[in-house]
Amino acid sequence: MSPVPVFMYHHVNPNAGDLVTVTPEVFEGQMRCLRDGGYRSLTPDDLVAHLRGGAVPKKSVAVTFDDGWLDNYLFAFPVLKKYGVRATIFLVPDRVDRASQGGREAGSSVPTHRESKELVRAGTPRRVVLNWDHIRKMAGSGLVEFFSHTMTHARCDTLSPDGLVSELRGSREAIEEKTGRPCRYICWPDGRTSLAAVEAAKQVGYHAAFTTKPGVVEADDDPFDIRRIVVKDNVGWFERRVAVYTSPVLSKLYRMVKKA
Repeated sequence: MSPVPVFMYHHVNPNAGDLVTVTPEVFEGQMRCLRDGGYRSLTPDDLVAHLRGGAVPKKSVAVTFDDGWLDNYLFAFPVLKKYGVRATIFLVPDRVDRASQGGREAGSSVPTHRESKELVRAGTPRRVVLNWDHIRKMAGSGLVEFFSHTMTHARCDTLSPDGLVSELRGSREAIEEKTGRPCRYICWPDGRTSLAAVEAAKQVGYHAAFTTKPGVVEADDDPFDIRRIVVKDNVGWFERRVAVYTSPVLSKLYRMVKKA
């Protein structure tokens, strides 16, 4: 079976060189690479079917975004539509609820990642976080799906059993209520998880979980330990990684070299 790289993004905006940020020009080049190279973008449902033994096309990838930043709508979404690439965004409903209160705050520039986190901490996320209207518009395109990143971006490796259930069930129910679509998947904030967190995720109805562990998805992988690739702000890097990670032979050789 073919390996599937799951690419992990956070921000797409003009702040070149910023943490976890890809510029719009580079992002467009990366999505153009997928279209022109004949790659198919998978949904989480496709990935889980693959983990259960289902076949996927040899040139398959998945595109994911963590945190639900507003720039995903402003800069990434138009490119996804232009090139017909499917994507998944993992939301923090508590932030989205607050971003949906009142009008959007004006700003002369796009905040950096650090500034965005400070605005969220200050309780004023409207300038940097998606609201429910953005989310419904993106979902209506048929290209973007939304799943859970916990209710408050919690550290799931430190929560009590009751805290885990509250975070995981609360986020799933909020996303389902606001989008009218099932929320079957969780992405662990900062990759922090535990055996108790996995059991809680299963208990409240999740079908799989995405991590920050590096690697590709193989057919026999644990669906609650889906690995991903952090994307760099470089088109050439992306083109090479897509070619390597979607090849059964090259992907295996690359992993062997990395371990040596």
